[in-house]
Amino acid sequence: MSGTSSQSSRPGLPGFVSLASDGGVAARAAASRPASPLASPPALDGMFGPYGGQYVPEHIKPVLDELAATFERYHADPDFLAELDYYLTRYSGRQTPLFLCANLTARLGGAKIYLKREDLNHLGAHKVNNTIGQILLAKRMGKKKVIAETGAGQHGVATAATAALMGMRCTIHMGAEDMERQKLNVFRMRMMGADVVPAMSGQRTLKEAVDEALAAWLGDAENTFYLLGSAVGPHPYPRMVRHFQSVIGREARAQMLEAEGRLPDCAVACVGGGSNAIGLFADFIGDAGVRLIGVEPAGRGLTYGDHAATLCMGSPGVMHGFHSYMLKDETGEPAAVYSISAGLDYPGVGPEHSHLKDMGRAEYASVTDVEALDAFFVLSRTEGIIPALESSHALAHAMKLAPAMGRDAIILVNLSGRGDKDVAQVEEMVSAGLVTPPTL
Repeated sequence: MSGTSSQSSRPGLPGFVSLASDGGVAARAAASRPASPLASPPALDGMFGPYGGQYVPEHIKPVLDELAATFERYHADPDFLAELDYYLTRYSGRQTPLFLCANLTARLGGAKIYLKREDLNHLGAHKVNNTIGQILLAKRMGKKKVIAETGAGQHGVATAATAALMGMRCTIHMGAEDMERQKLNVFRMRMMGADVVPAMSGQRTLKEAVDEALAAWLGDAENTFYLLGSAVGPHPYPRMVRHFQSVIGREARAQMLEAEGRLPDCAVACVGGGSNAIGLFADFIGDAGVRLIGVEPAGRGLTYGDHAATLCMGSPGVMHGFHSYMLKDETGEPAAVYSISAGLDYPGVGPEHSHLKDMGRAEYASVTDVEALDAFFVLSRTEGIIPALESSHALAHAMKLAPAMGRDAIILVNLSGRGDKDVAQVEEMVSAGLVTPPTL
């Protein structure tokens, strides 16, 4: 969204400003997009080719259908959009800027590297785009309590914040291992009134947090709103999360045209469940000249249990109520996974990413812990920007691509979060001699 339009006297929202696009740069962005069947929104049933669906107990389908109907009723409603715009701008701080990494670009000696600065959102990540949208739906449904899962804690923090903002009770399920890695985010959630429940089963990370959040929600679905954090899960969640995160791509497209007069050659984002990536990709899918590149965690290496590179190494299956690519063990159950980044160690991925992979419209690569940590330090030292470890995966792949591309080429990286939450974890690793910062 760019530009401002008329003031509104909307009750309860003093100084309200609607930020509907004003026909300037954003209109030129839309006009430059070629017609493509891929550019259309996903189907109303939430299917992305063969992927998606609702693989849930029968008594939950009416709850999901009610949510889908609510989303379809309000997602284009002018009053809903006006309230969403108000909170995205006045609460979260949108629009986030596009930043040219001049120092990093000069160091690598190839393509220009631009960052879409989602790390500058309130609370430090893209997650709040989605929690604001979903919490406004929950309010319209009359819900008083929200429940959510979280990995690195950024979705949990965003959910806790928006629940506090709307006066709702909030419970966050988080893997016990991730709670140890992300103590600061756990404290932030509790500061804002959320009850943080450790997931003690399995590997005690994101998959188990989702398992336990879903189980808790299934026990009280009529009274509780499940605020899912990524573009995964049963319909309508992938469709909803895509919609609320697509603000990233809309802004980035218009900003790139304004800055360079053309679109980027590559749009790059990290992929765990895939919400920040599909948010960036959404407005570029119809542009055949823009390579869409998702970057998954290769962890310690691409052997069983050492990574979470679902699209690179997995196969289609059903998990957590939807059909998509997943990593499996020898019995076909969700595999053990690992990443240095708590937000990426998930054995599944959003169904739209699976469809884009099969169609050949998007490509998916993987980056190791070591490569991500190197990018973490390089961006910090060259540009004074500390990236989240999740985002560092995308940056690391961009750093591989740039030197082989011409100086007139452009790489757009979605910096989905800031690294404040990861500093303690990385400092402990450096102090223990497990990580050696690169010499620049």
